[in-house]
Amino acid sequence: MSDKPVIGFIGLGFMGHGMAKNILQNGYRLHVKGNRNRAPVESLVGMGATECKTAREMAEVCDIIHICLSNSPQVEAVFRGEDGILAGARDGLIVIETSTADPNSTLALAADLAGKGAHMVDAPLGRTPKEAEAGTLDVMVGCDEALYETVLPVIRCWGAAIQRIGPVGSGHKMKLIMNFISMGMASLYAEAVTLGAKVGVPPAMVRSVIGASRMNNGFFETFMKYTVDRDRNAHLFTIANATKDLNYIDAMATEAGVVNVMGNAARQYFTHANATGGGGDFVPMIGDYVGRLNGVDMDDEAKKGR
Repeated sequence: MSDKPVIGFIGLGFMGHGMAKNILQNGYRLHVKGNRNRAPVESLVGMGATECKTAREMAEVCDIIHICLSNSPQVEAVFRGEDGILAGARDGLIVIETSTADPNSTLALAADLAGKGAHMVDAPLGRTPKEAEAGTLDVMVGCDEALYETVLPVIRCWGAAIQRIGPVGSGHKMKLIMNFISMGMASLYAEAVTLGAKVGVPPAMVRSVIGASRMNNGFFETFMKYTVDRDRNAHLFTIANATKDLNYIDAMATEAGVVNVMGNAARQYFTHANATGGGGDFVPMIGDYVGRLNGVDMDDEAKKGR
């Protein structure tokens, strides 16, 4: 019998399916719990995973549980529901929370787990579903050093660039800083291509010039893959999730007493897009919303010089 810990996984969306698949392929016994979309559950069960009906059941049979959900209210419901993780938690259970979450919620859940003799690790993710499938995600880990050594072999199944940031909660803080930078860049790029369009410089020319300069970066290339090429799958991170993260960033900055002018500017763009029905669109599409605010049709602009 394998001496490897038994792993659970809750949240099999864009990122979770690939992460869970890589856990299975590294020889761990895996229990999964899905939501309305049956396809990823059936895919993983077909590879050898076992389906759990409730989070409580998973906590009773697993040594380490992963959570990969959209926001803190969803995570809290998985913990605190009648059939939640806390109802089944036992001494030694470890929960690896990979969502982009409110750090204060993370700390409160960590305290609840500690009351059961269990442990929280926050390990939010960087990069995209492509890297999740490949097992090469960036990972920002918050936990004590001894616990980090315990969970590191499992995290290595789906993560490549793995860094311990500090104690529990610090991983989620670092992830919010990362998303502050990325959503700020998206907002800046959206304004830049809109301004370019208004003065006669189409997005394709902006991509050509900036892409050949030291200002080029992977995020710029992804943003322009949609803006110019209109590839909707360039960056599968929704505007609704981006808006949620910018709200968490605003709360973190307010609590820290930090003036967050850039964060609030980005938040207004994403809030507008989300409020006008664009929550299911993806981050690079923010340029379309900024364009419309300025009377620019980015579909038309994308065709120029392409």
